[in-house]
Amino acid sequence: MQGILYVVATPIGNLEDVSFRALRVLREVSLIAAEDTRRTARLLQHYSIPTPTTSLHEHNERARVPRLIQRLKEGEHIAVVCDAGTPVVSDPGALLVAAAHDAGIRVEPIPGPNAAIAALSASGISATGFVFVGFPPSRALARKHWLLSLTAETRPVVLYEAPHRIRGLLTDIAEVFPDALVTIARELTKAHEELVVRPISGLNISNVPERGEFTVIVHCTPSRADEPLPLPTDEQLGTILGEMTNNDGLDKRRAIQRLAKRYRVSTNSLYRRLVAGKK
Repeated sequence: MQGILYVVATPIGNLEDVSFRALRVLREVSLIAAEDTRRTARLLQHYSIPTPTTSLHEHNERARVPRLIQRLKEGEHIAVVCDAGTPVVSDPGALLVAAAHDAGIRVEPIPGPNAAIAALSASGISATGFVFVGFPPSRALARKHWLLSLTAETRPVVLYEAPHRIRGLLTDIAEVFPDALVTIARELTKAHEELVVRPISGLNISNVPERGEFTVIVHCTPSRADEPLPLPTDEQLGTILGEMTNNDGLDKRRAIQRLAKRYRVSTNSLYRRLVAGKK
């Protein structure tokens, strides 16, 4: 009989946020595949869990997956965890989970903490939906183009950022979304937790500490969302369209329709401009 692969959410800071079910699963499985075994060890030691661990991160996941799948086929139960929060969501684990599905192995999620949902719940933003986009590109120019590709989005945009790049990100957000309301959540559930909600125009970016992990929510106010944005340059339009088709999974026709709606222009005129820009 095959084993089960458990995708286990762990605390994003406060160790008390782990569920009873997660603790039971971590005790009962044969092995825990962890993004960083040292960080996972703190949780296991805190709850006196002796289960052995093995590392599973972005640099070794492809090599480790075949052996883990074999152990699952042999009947062992395995849990996959990340450093903090829910695995696979902007964290390693997707290759293992996909391989388990391909092998007909049962995959069972153990839900729990998630920084994006925690920040949304405390932001006060009333919205029927949101868009989670993970980490921005690390290079400044690529990040600017990436943000420009999101200007057609009217729902709150949730993203993560590292401390040494947070000021650069916020500077770019202020330029691309000058009227946006932003939520900046730092070190959620930890001792030095901070959560700020204010217009990006009123934020002193130089005072944002470059410490801890950040969750940022960009939300255009209803009046801003209803107003057409000024059309970007031909080069920027091409970049935005490329991001939408490559990263958002839209075909070219749907992407152009969405852009036309956001910028309040006809689909045909926008298409002609994109074609002219290529020439």
